Amino acid sequence: MSKFMEWIDARFPATSMWEDHLSKYYAPKNFNFFYFFGSLALLVLVNQILTGIWLTMSFTPSAEEAFASVEYIMRDVEYGWIIRYLHSTGASAFFVVVYLHMFRGLLYGSYQKPRELVWIFGMLIYLCLMAEAFMGYLLPWGQMSYWGAQVIISLFGAIPVVGEDLTQWIRGDYLISGITLNRFFALHVIALPIVLLGLVVLHILALHEVGSNNPDGIEIKKNKDANGKPLDGIPFHPYYTVKDIVGVVVFLFVFCAVVFFFPEMGGYFLEKPNFEQANAFKTPAHIAPVWYFTPFYAILRAVPDKLLGVIAMGAAIAVLFVLPWLDRSPVKSMRYKGWLSKLWLLVFCIAFLTLGVLGVLSPTPARTLLSQVCTALYFAFFILMPFYTRMEKTKPVPERVTG
Repeated sequence: MSKFMEWIDARFPATSMWEDHLSKYYAPKNFNFFYFFGSLALLVLVNQILTGIWLTMSFTPSAEEAFASVEYIMRDVEYGWIIRYLHSTGASAFFVVVYLHMFRGLLYGSYQKPRELVWIFGMLIYLCLMAEAFMGYLLPWGQMSYWGAQVIISLFGAIPVVGEDLTQWIRGDYLISGITLNRFFALHVIALPIVLLGLVVLHILALHEVGSNNPDGIEIKKNKDANGKPLDGIPFHPYYTVKDIVGVVVFLFVFCAVVFFFPEMGGYFLEKPNFEQANAFKTPAHIAPVWYFTPFYAILRAVPDKLLGVIAMGAAIAVLFVLPWLDRSPVKSMRYKGWLSKLWLLVFCIAFLTLGVLGVLSPTPARTLLSQVCTALYFAFFILMPFYTRMEKTKPVPERVTG
């Protein structure tokens, strides 16, 4: 075996890659619960790729046959129903773990120097993931898929001068049609997964170049022993690979419980109108996107003007990219920040979750007002960050990690 590995290493850096990214990659020894979600995101990504490959074998990307082919997968393909549910539940699970992964970044300042590029790559992954989910959402060719895509694509029409032409270019037709379905299928199955995988690799490479953050926000590279090993670090393998397996097992219990017992999740994972074939002449009573898009959909509806609503929705995502330069705090972790940072993070989370709920519900004057308040609080968290992070009093950060 050693001679075989020598032959491989002479032609491909297998051993050095293993050491650089696993066995000799030193991670802080005080990782907690929130550090499970990075590896869980990788697990769900693998699930989506594998189940997606199997689904494409029986799916027909045409307006005439797409809905029927999904029914064929569910009813006639051997184990097709579980593959479809693994994929549909996996889409929601992906956003659950990514949102929790992003929350951990906000909590412990994982976007601050020297990890700005790690955060940027992470946000590009999030943006690509949203595009991937949107493209895939049209493919079952159900009522909500069709009308949801109709509403979202029509938003591009609000852009001055080029809006209408851009909308028609995206659709490939004057209306959502089989041409739209076919190009969305190509993007969902080929183009976006390639980009997504590339961004994941860049995200991990950037992370391992600067090292992982930790709940204390302390750089473990500053304290090393005589051999150059971080005093507060442990090799990622086997310590964290074994720990992550525990997280994976717990996650799979919950994930499989959803897949086998309530894959529709009360209509939030698989909406009831989507079990009816797309009909351009019959509009659903209430059109709403899947739950993971609803916070931004609520921001869109909170603004009366269509163009300003589109700008606000885009700005709500774009502002996340500049977060590393908005936080002026001398400390990274929320453990050592002042009460203003903690209060604003709490307000931000409540506003985001409230917008998520409001985006699912049909609009009323009271709900629109609440959406406007939550939208203002969402943006205030970022706009005011340079001021409250600079003026608040922080706690002293210890020299070594506290465990």
